[in-house]
Amino acid sequence: MTSATPGSRKGLLSQEDYLAPPAIPTGQTPKDVLNTIWRKNEVFLDIGSYSIGSFVMVLWPVVLLCLCMIYIDRDSEKLLGTVGLSLFLVGIPILILLHSLTRPVPLPVRFNRQRREVCVPFKDGRYWIVPWEQVTAQAIAMSSVGQHGKTTQGLLVVGFRNPDPDAPEKDRDFSLSFSCGGGETAMSLWECMRSYMEAGPDAIPFGNDLEGIRGKLGKKGTFWGIWYGFFTAIRDHLMAKEFGQALWLFVSIFLLGTPLAMMLQVWKLAPPPDLTDPAIVEWSKPLPPEQWAQRSAELEQAIRLREAELEKEAQVA
Repeated sequence: MTSATPGSRKGLLSQEDYLAPPAIPTGQTPKDVLNTIWRKNEVFLDIGSYSIGSFVMVLWPVVLLCLCMIYIDRDSEKLLGTVGLSLFLVGIPILILLHSLTRPVPLPVRFNRQRREVCVPFKDGRYWIVPWEQVTAQAIAMSSVGQHGKTTQGLLVVGFRNPDPDAPEKDRDFSLSFSCGGGETAMSLWECMRSYMEAGPDAIPFGNDLEGIRGKLGKKGTFWGIWYGFFTAIRDHLMAKEFGQALWLFVSIFLLGTPLAMMLQVWKLAPPPDLTDPAIVEWSKPLPPEQWAQRSAELEQAIRLREAELEKEAQVA
């Protein structure tokens, strides 16, 4: 592999961007591309890696393709084979989806900007309190070449080190992986966490207001209310002669299964799970400004240098 830029390693079919530490600006705008922000306030940010809606939107087109194949072969001798292939392609993923719907939603990782620490909870009730400046972040992009051309997939991996130096090897590290694509998309998602901790809650978006969506649906119910909202939005766009937006909503409904994905997201994440351990509840309370933790001198210098680099790049562009 050859080095592309500081913090980046590029190969023939892969690229790894090391984003932290130090947690310096990436130059990308914060974008919550996977609806990972579950709670945001002046003290802490809850980030969840549970995204049942994304799973549905990936599976939905495959289900439509299989139904189309079955319809085409309905009067053919190949029907049984087509049905068998379809069950193989979508049967196991559907079972995984149904199983996940019966399981509790994993607890979020909590970023406390006033203490500059991160709480990493576990199923067995344990939790780690990790210094923010020790959190690692890496964007990984991998490409493959086939008969249909080149395809690229990527991850954002955020890692945490066990604060207990005597922990066994298997319990020394924990990571969250987000299938958001590599490169700039992963950087934009990481910027949600980095910008919150370094700039504040107003620096990042908060579009995952599932509790608000459920409240607005009211008596219409989650399922029919979401479908009704999509169809009325299409009607409103058509009446306003906004045909592009209407077409996109139509595609979202029938080709991506967005209403079903949103319904399941609301069902499982409205409200999202909370951290209820008494020690963490106390840790999550606001502190007087004079008690807020401050950046280390090393990070302060690194951020200033990076901001100067970005300013120069913007002037050249």
